[in-house]
Amino acid sequence: MTRPPEDPDLVPLLDPRWAVFLRVVQAGSLTRAAADTDSTQPVISRQLAALEADCGMRLFHRTGRGMTLTEAGERVLPRVRAMLDEAGRLRDEVHSARGLVMGDVRVGLLPAVVPRVAEGLFRAVRTRFPEVRLHMTEGTSVQLAEMVATGRLDMALLLREGTEEEDPEEWTLRRMPLYLIGAADDPLMQQPLLPFARLHGLGLILPAQPHPLRSHLEAAAREHGIALVVSVEANSIALQKEIAAAGGCYAIVAGTAIVEDVRARRLGSAKIVKPTLWRRVVLTTTPLRPDTPATREVRKLLRTLYTAGTKAASHD
Repeated sequence: MTRPPEDPDLVPLLDPRWAVFLRVVQAGSLTRAAADTDSTQPVISRQLAALEADCGMRLFHRTGRGMTLTEAGERVLPRVRAMLDEAGRLRDEVHSARGLVMGDVRVGLLPAVVPRVAEGLFRAVRTRFPEVRLHMTEGTSVQLAEMVATGRLDMALLLREGTEEEDPEEWTLRRMPLYLIGAADDPLMQQPLLPFARLHGLGLILPAQPHPLRSHLEAAAREHGIALVVSVEANSIALQKEIAAAGGCYAIVAGTAIVEDVRARRLGSAKIVKPTLWRRVVLTTTPLRPDTPATREVRKLLRTLYTAGTKAASHD
């Protein structure tokens, strides 16, 4: 005789019909759900009918155009999604405890990093760890940082302003000095070094608050007693470069972001010194999700690929 689970709330985790329920919700019809699951429409229909009978209520409206949720179905949908997600995490943790490299790994990448590492990471994970399900998200540093902080990502490559800080969940992969950029023929761009104090009164193109660079610059300005004049707010580096190239205003970016523009004489640049301002590329992880063999292996791959891509780019 099979012993029932000690916790009755775990019973739904053992019923595969909830996965069928969710598949029908996603597909919108029995026919498409059957095709997605390599099953047949009568089988899917019987499973749903049995599930509804056990629940004592209708979960779907059957129409000529497909399947739509009843009010009861709408109420249980969020709980079913959460339940199946938790069941998946439980399965992955059990396998992780046995040392198997498998499960979901959610990675965030900056737009500038995608060409360097996305394809290589996908290929390496697929080849070396075929049981790992890799999810990649592209976004700004602010967006990705929020997703890591709330546990929606396991790890992400982010930008940090300033020098290193002690953080056990973070590794600095690259340090880059910041440059003032403007039109190539601007007299201010004809000198290789520019003291930070020279930013006093200049019309700047800066990201809107809240933004780490904006906060870092404003803190440095207060410390050195200078006034920053924000002429234009633009969060995109590409947009900042376009405005700076038009002349009359200046942006502050890492030198790596303008190599081609400077070579083409489209932009000029001067390294900010006294003090030198730094930007770092970091790999950060969330404390809200378990550190599994899969996340550790993907983290190692990501660090290796980013470092290799950075070296290759510096030799172009």
